[in-house]
Amino acid sequence: METAQPVESWAEFGRRLRARRRQAGLTQSQLGVKVGYHHSLISRLEAGLREPPAGLAGRLDSVLGTGGELAAVVAAPRGTPYRPDRPPADPRLFAPVPGGGETALGLDLLDPVLWPSRLPAEGLACPLHGTVGCAVPDRAGTPGLLQGLTGPRDGFGGTTGSEPELLHALTAVLACLIRGALHRGASDGVTTVERLLRALVRWAEAVNSTGRLPYGQLRLAAQYAQVAGRLRMQRGQSGIGMAWFGHGLGWADAVDDVPARATLLSDVCALVRLDRDAGSTLAYAEAIGAVDPGRRWVATLSHLYRARGHALGHDVAECRRHITLARRAFARLGHRDLLEAPWLSGAEGEMRVESAIGGALRDLAAATGDRVTARRAVDATARSRARLPPPMRETGLLLTLRLADSWACAGDPGAAVALAAPVLDEAVSSRELMINAELRGLHGRLLGRWSEVPEVREYRERLPAAGI
Repeated sequence: METAQPVESWAEFGRRLRARRRQAGLTQSQLGVKVGYHHSLISRLEAGLREPPAGLAGRLDSVLGTGGELAAVVAAPRGTPYRPDRPPADPRLFAPVPGGGETALGLDLLDPVLWPSRLPAEGLACPLHGTVGCAVPDRAGTPGLLQGLTGPRDGFGGTTGSEPELLHALTAVLACLIRGALHRGASDGVTTVERLLRALVRWAEAVNSTGRLPYGQLRLAAQYAQVAGRLRMQRGQSGIGMAWFGHGLGWADAVDDVPARATLLSDVCALVRLDRDAGSTLAYAEAIGAVDPGRRWVATLSHLYRARGHALGHDVAECRRHITLARRAFARLGHRDLLEAPWLSGAEGEMRVESAIGGALRDLAAATGDRVTARRAVDATARSRARLPPPMRETGLLLTLRLADSWACAGDPGAAVALAAPVLDEAVSSRELMINAELRGLHGRLLGRWSEVPEVREYRERLPAAGI
């Protein structure tokens, strides 16, 4: 798509492309031949009149030997072109972070089956080059590559690889840990995530002290902080989780990382919602939308969280309105949206959206006693559960409890017990904050309204054995 006026980020790309082409002694026609495009496109790119086609920035970097500079301009948040000469960050960003008492790093335990070959992976783009498709170091050599980075806590140990290579390795490690810890329930991934995150922050601080903004380090630190916060939530540790989300927001803001800010705010909103504070939930939901109203995936998240906030506030009309707006924004997601939020694509995206809608409708039904709304919650949650990827066990458990609770709200305690009874022991043993909240809601409705139903009496008899 072209525009009559240069967009600032494209104009920056064009200026750098023109300078690098001239340094290489190439004409626009010669460069076009080398990268497989007509010279007229090169001319329009240099004039800032259009966005580079997907993958072209990486090929231009390769031909011109720019070390990823052009791809980094494309990957930078819109409206804030990447500039290597940006001033350093506020030193207060590197204040003490959660955790300590370093233990063995444990990178030798990374499952080779889960190791990505390229970035993006698990929604993580390269913090320097975005979505152009960066190769990652070999898994077997990664512990040695990161050895200097994870040196003694009383000093920064230096690095043994180039900056892009180290950032690629750290991103690949995080993608591998996400696949293992968040999706497959591998034990204690938080230890490795937080150890690497503290090392990454020390590296960023060392770079910052030289007068250079640690752009890639802070973008990646925001991603690590989000995963650390989510893993702490799985442990039932909301305070440490919120602390990590707060640090992540600070790092994302320092480098104007819009996608990281939007997703971190959504995690903060989820934690606030667990306290059933409608006003705070709505405030954070609106903050998500304010990050960038032009990004449809951001709008989708904002409307979903607003729907849940209005459900807590018993506002039927506004809850339903934001559900409609969320579905409308989700249906209009484009290529760029799905590059930034790949977890909203395909069946997984439908699962996430319907899960949030089901939660909002269930909360609304619980507040109003409306069984028609409860049946709509059943339908949305059942659709979400049907699209659940098999490895996401914790999410499957949460959706099962939510579906059971929706049936209880709809006046069918037998269906609720039939769904919840097989997973009761697993649910009770879970420390995950959202699962605990679903379980409390289900128990309150079953035992408070249907205690004399035979199936519920039998269910209640199991509770002492389950430790409730």
